Amino acid sequence: MIIRERYLKQIRPFYNQDLIKVLIGIRRSGKSVILTQIIDELKKKETDDEHIIYMNFEDFDYEEYTDSKKLNNYVKEKIKDDKKYYIFFDEIQNVNSWEKVVNSFRATKNTSIFITGSNSDLLSSDLATHIAGRYVSFKITPFTFSEVCELLDITDKSDLDETFNDYIKWGGMPQRFMQSDDASKKTYLSDIYDSIVIKDIVKRFNIKDIDLLNRIVTYILTTPAQTFSPESLKKYFESESRGVSLETLYNYLDYIVRANLVSKAERYDIRGKRILTGKYKYYLTDLGFTNILSDGKKEQLGAYLENIVYNELIARGYNVNIGNLENGEIDFIATRFEEKIYIQVAYILSDESVIKREFDAYKKIEDNYPKYVISMDKFDFSQNGIIHKNIIDWLLDK
Repeated sequence: MIIRERYLKQIRPFYNQDLIKVLIGIRRSGKSVILTQIIDELKKKETDDEHIIYMNFEDFDYEEYTDSKKLNNYVKEKIKDDKKYYIFFDEIQNVNSWEKVVNSFRATKNTSIFITGSNSDLLSSDLATHIAGRYVSFKITPFTFSEVCELLDITDKSDLDETFNDYIKWGGMPQRFMQSDDASKKTYLSDIYDSIVIKDIVKRFNIKDIDLLNRIVTYILTTPAQTFSPESLKKYFESESRGVSLETLYNYLDYIVRANLVSKAERYDIRGKRILTGKYKYYLTDLGFTNILSDGKKEQLGAYLENIVYNELIARGYNVNIGNLENGEIDFIATRFEEKIYIQVAYILSDESVIKREFDAYKKIEDNYPKYVISMDKFDFSQNGIIHKNIIDWLLDK
């Protein structure tokens, strides 16, 4: 396993602060490993085993402590002196009223608390008012392509294309790299998918129509990077002789996003400088999931590349929107603090008409922020101040 320095360097400044450190991400994306790496660093520089308390609430050994009162009593018994204790609660969403316990230890004991969760609404419940303004959050993603190359020790450029093709097909979920063949990779990803659907959607939101949920999830996961709305989904299901209400579709789409299976990108009116409501784009948190559900369907390489670029931007800490123009769109507007970049993604700039389409999309944008076209091409098509990058080169840029 690699050291996930991208996240550790963000979290390190808060190791000894009383702010609660919250790591949120899809199941099996590596949150527990990051906690382990933080613990290793603390043991080397800050503390000893006796002042570290770690509990994983997916582990049956800790099942009784999913009761908040029992958890509170257990941790209190572990705290035996006035030195700082580092408390790690993994998959905290399994504990009822967890916010009260966490905030109590933050407020009354000399602690530094780290928690992880698999639901993006971990901090949006009514109980979360107990820790409002007292936490910092970090979104953890599956491996980026550069992390995959580090993991596999890919240093020869001749191996990059093969590794990237594998990344497109099977994604970056960390433990899938421990599987030796395609069948075991597919089985592993299918198990994660089932766990997310059952634990983080069906059980959490008390879903009754599981067949409809599966149809919606399959539709989204096999058509990544497409623009659609609940209204268009309703028409699709009606064409399949399956009636469904708009309210149900809105709710199910929301549940899928909150389970971190996909991310929803909003559209931003570049001229009007405002967020547009109605139609959104949905991107898979990991492309491996589309492969396990789309047997026999045509590959959508352009959409897959767009999905990879979106996930990379999120991993780099950007806020990402779809740029809306009067007669077209820009794939991504990515902002990070004072920085802003525009990105167009294409599979191959195959002829002059495609080159013109991708580069001319920027004609109506008059600001001087960097503008990119990213594709699989190895020849540099940069022109008129617009930067063209090969996607592998861009993904490996630090």
